[in-house]
Amino acid sequence: MNADDFPTPDVEVASVEPETLKDRIDAGEDITLLDARMQSDYEEWHIDGDNVTSINIPYFEFLEDDIDEDVLDQIPDDREVTVLCAKGGASEYVAGTLAERGYDVNHLEDGMNGWASIYETVEITDYDGAGTLLQYQRPSSGCLGYLLYDDGEAAIIDPLRAFTERYLTDADDLGVDLQYALDTHVHADHISGVRDLDAAGVEGVIPEAAVDRGVTYADELTTAGDGDTFQVGDATIEAVYTPGHTTGMTSYLVDGSLLATGDGLFIESVARPDLEEGDDGAPDAARMLYESLQERVLTLPDDTLVGGAHFSDAAEPAADGTYTAPIGELVEEMDALTMDEDDFVDLILSDMPPRPANYEDIIATNLGQNVVDDDEAFTLELGPNNCAASQDSLAGD
Repeated sequence: MNADDFPTPDVEVASVEPETLKDRIDAGEDITLLDARMQSDYEEWHIDGDNVTSINIPYFEFLEDDIDEDVLDQIPDDREVTVLCAKGGASEYVAGTLAERGYDVNHLEDGMNGWASIYETVEITDYDGAGTLLQYQRPSSGCLGYLLYDDGEAAIIDPLRAFTERYLTDADDLGVDLQYALDTHVHADHISGVRDLDAAGVEGVIPEAAVDRGVTYADELTTAGDGDTFQVGDATIEAVYTPGHTTGMTSYLVDGSLLATGDGLFIESVARPDLEEGDDGAPDAARMLYESLQERVLTLPDDTLVGGAHFSDAAEPAADGTYTAPIGELVEEMDALTMDEDDFVDLILSDMPPRPANYEDIIATNLGQNVVDDDEAFTLELGPNNCAASQDSLAGD
């Protein structure tokens, strides 16, 4: 049964917009969620938080007129419960059946698809280069991007295809001309927006070192080699070749103040090395990553901010609400950054998390070898990014 097949409840059920639910969670309210998706979908990806109580009961448990008492006993009757599903149809039906039984319920508008549409912008106040630097945050998957603007010009780093129009609108609202859209690498967890922005008149930039991986559209875009620079007003973005997560991984040093590291280094972890070459090639990629970190990243001044392309539940935001941290602070807190090479390789290969959902199809799409429409692209990237090595063993005590 799909969302369109569920009957309309006999009682009126209030809906909650995803942004409203996010605001309530961020404000520290105690939230109770009833997730009506299948258990496998729930275990792969669900809304969580210190103040969130999440209950998983699949929708089919509510299809009978006489719902099993064991099912109802799992649902609190002394507080508000927000029901959610994949797209909003099943949750409205389930919420209706519970409302008929006296429960205080509402349902999440557009379900987890709506949750995945949340995209927030936070200014990086510790950035001290020219212009203003914003961090885009997608809480559903932990994806991060960066918008630099100065003197009427702007650039976006690691844009998502799903939010192409958002970037163009934001640039218009800021009164700036979006000059560049730069990718750090061939992403494995989301569909890149560089080509769509290029088609809209923005200069698309991909790492020169990624072309040999099989990029089919390299001749149509600008390629960035190590040391190449891009001017945005009075600010300079410099390409810094940092292979490891992928052979083409290229970070971008934003006016000497923040290094946009893509998936090379996060504020809570380092990259996983197995998504391009698989398990067999992971050890060599891990050694390549170690060299990049030690020779290209950690040699920068300690106060240089690191901003990755993702964050996980283990990441603690900075005081300004962004997922950034100075290099010196990361060296103090992350054991992996002070180990010798052999220990580093052993550590990050020891406890690799599951690979991102649909990562092979996503990679093929980002290489231009696979063509999907916007709806397919959005569906492919739903779920956690899983582009980092396990955080459990990387941080210091």
